[in-house]
Amino acid sequence: MTEEKKQGCSGNCASCSENCSSRDPKSLIEPTGEYNNIKHVIGVVSGKGGVGKSMVTSMLAVAMQRKGYKVGILDADITGPSIPKTFGINSRAMQNEIGILPAVTKTGIKLMSVNLLLPDKESPVLWRGPVIAGAVKQFWHDVVWGDLDYLFIDCPPGTGDVPLTVFQSIPLDCAVIVTSPQDLVSMIVKKAYNMANMMDIKVLGIVENMSYVVCPDCKKQFNIFGSGSETIAQELNLDLLGKVPIDVSLAQMVDNGEFERFEGDYLEKAAEKIAELSK
Repeated sequence: MTEEKKQGCSGNCASCSENCSSRDPKSLIEPTGEYNNIKHVIGVVSGKGGVGKSMVTSMLAVAMQRKGYKVGILDADITGPSIPKTFGINSRAMQNEIGILPAVTKTGIKLMSVNLLLPDKESPVLWRGPVIAGAVKQFWHDVVWGDLDYLFIDCPPGTGDVPLTVFQSIPLDCAVIVTSPQDLVSMIVKKAYNMANMMDIKVLGIVENMSYVVCPDCKKQFNIFGSGSETIAQELNLDLLGKVPIDVSLAQMVDNGEFERFEGDYLEKAAEKIAELSK
């Protein structure tokens, strides 16, 4: 490309393979594949494991797909992949002359996970950090995502190699922090929030998982783990995007690979904010 932008240039160097003069030479952002047109990328992160980040990622993807958007999920949790099981995908990924083809769920959500590349889905991934980070980059560049309105990236917990690779190498529009309501939440959320700030990634807000349980008889809500997320959201000036309850039916859908059947508007506020990115 010349100094003058080519016709049709979006101004987003990450989605372009051209080595034009306007590209920042110091940027670590990598372009996606030439057959991809990914409009918005959202990282779903957490400061610790076991807070239900993958379920929230899946819930957000389903919510946006129901609104009529084209959606994909990149499972960046290489050593603990769970996205394929959540959607009942058991087949291995295919490849053709232009790249790796993502699996497609019953409702049309595209997804890629290391479990789709392993000969046995129960095989452990015994890779060191640089190899794992390389796999995430490969999912971004070599997978033929095609046209997507939103690509959700299910990041592994913490602030290690892979979340750092996602933040530095993939052009995130924003991040959503998933947490649970215990008092420990303050420190954990701040770690994820501060990492995003250091990487100049906007934090869209916080989702509180395992927020409460509903008594099946009296229908009263019980906050059995407390309610620390509201306080930390106010302290960091972030939106509390939703509260997801402890719900046996949600767990059963994940176990049965039928998560696209879930009902509930727990993350409707989050979906509305994400939809605003397209406006």
